[in-house]
Amino acid sequence: MTVVIAGAGPTGLTLAIELARRGVPCRVLDKAAALFPGSRGKGLQPRTLEVFDDLGVIGAVLAAGEFFPPMRLYRGEDVVWEKPIYDLLGLPELEPTPAVPYPYTWLIPQWRTDQILAARFAELGGTIEFDTEVTGFTQVDDGVTVHTRRGSIHADYLVGADGGRSAVRKASGVDFLGGALTEEQIIVGDVRARGLDGRCCHLLTRDGDQSTRFSLWNLPDSEHYQLVVTMAPGVEVPALTLEGMQEVLQHRSGRRDVTLSDLRWISLYRVNLLMAQNFRMGRVFLAGDAAHVHSPAGGQGVNTGVQDAYNLGWKLAAVSAGAPDALLDSYEAERLPVAAEVLHLSGLLHRQGFGATGPAPAAIHQLDINYRGGPLAVDTDPTGALRAGDRAPDGLLPDGRRLFDVFRGPHWTVLQFGSEPVDFGIPQVRLAPGDGYDVSVGSYVLVRPDGYVGTISTRPEVIRDQLRQAGEEAPAATASAGASRRGTTVSGETGRPG
Repeated sequence: MTVVIAGAGPTGLTLAIELARRGVPCRVLDKAAALFPGSRGKGLQPRTLEVFDDLGVIGAVLAAGEFFPPMRLYRGEDVVWEKPIYDLLGLPELEPTPAVPYPYTWLIPQWRTDQILAARFAELGGTIEFDTEVTGFTQVDDGVTVHTRRGSIHADYLVGADGGRSAVRKASGVDFLGGALTEEQIIVGDVRARGLDGRCCHLLTRDGDQSTRFSLWNLPDSEHYQLVVTMAPGVEVPALTLEGMQEVLQHRSGRRDVTLSDLRWISLYRVNLLMAQNFRMGRVFLAGDAAHVHSPAGGQGVNTGVQDAYNLGWKLAAVSAGAPDALLDSYEAERLPVAAEVLHLSGLLHRQGFGATGPAPAAIHQLDINYRGGPLAVDTDPTGALRAGDRAPDGLLPDGRRLFDVFRGPHWTVLQFGSEPVDFGIPQVRLAPGDGYDVSVGSYVLVRPDGYVGTISTRPEVIRDQLRQAGEEAPAATASAGASRRGTTVSGETGRPG
């Protein structure tokens, strides 16, 4: 099987890594001459950090980023206040726990995220085909012919991860519904700045009025700042040049001591909330901005796209290995409702602005996104708080490892909570019920390759049935709690994952 991926941003590269590490051939095409040069999607949420842990890039991501800096409001040259971003959103700042190892939003410019993901894809043997613009496609019985400006490519599946102006989505004819959230426009770019002290999001104003601020965000491991300027309806948009931005800065802040240079990248856009009405059209899929466009408020866009790819990748690989094609229908069934929920959240945050009580922290962190009630969620004994379709929490094992260490990789995992030892042919761990895994004694918890709970049941045959539906063959005989066919059973009964 071959998969063509249109777009080499975070969504497309995440999917490429997922396929490459499972041995599924894929071709990544991008119309640009190189990776995206800007900092645009600069905030990675906790759930995305967990995904990157699984993909083998978390070390590089953490090394290249930092905690979000505080927000500092100026009136001219005077500092009015300095506050953590969580305070301004009305949210408590979370602390690491065994169940949630990465509770923070991580600041890292998108260009650096793209570089890290591209390097991981190359490590797995992949290459990005730049200067290769997808212009359309034709579906046939045995695949899809992808049309590009360099010629046509025949593949089994095509995934459009080619942004808000997606050529794949337009060629599909699927409805892309929604509209502008407000009439205001936003300028965002990367620039060097002199005259500012401290690592902050510097909110420069003349009189303390945040509505007319000129924002300069410090970026980690970089001499560049991300500039953000909101233009109210009816206000003339300045020239998108270094001189134009310097003029706006001086007008809005009254300051001449802050000087800009080396404008690396700049863009003007209007905040839209848009969503495709289908994410699957036969052998063609949409993911990331090609499927849904968000407000930047709350840092949801890049993160939702990464998790689209994470959901789709293992399913394409399973079908390649013999699972029924119907498994791919669960991509839209699971991710389309999530996209709708995130669109609502980002719109709410945009309208709310700073200083108001916001949604629950987990909604922003994307840790509580779940697939309950979906086609792959099977609860036969729903007695505790954890349900099929929920994110599988991390936890500490007696040997010093984390549950995420056991989950890491392309396999399914079974957690056995005082249940009869059974060899399901996949990695499995014996545990005692505890915080984070509120399940009854005797339960088996089946964890999907993307770290979500597929099944909670006291009956081994229910676990086996879901594995068969996903194309996983498991031995039928009961076995001792020794080595399984594809992994070693770990005894964790003296520990409590939290």
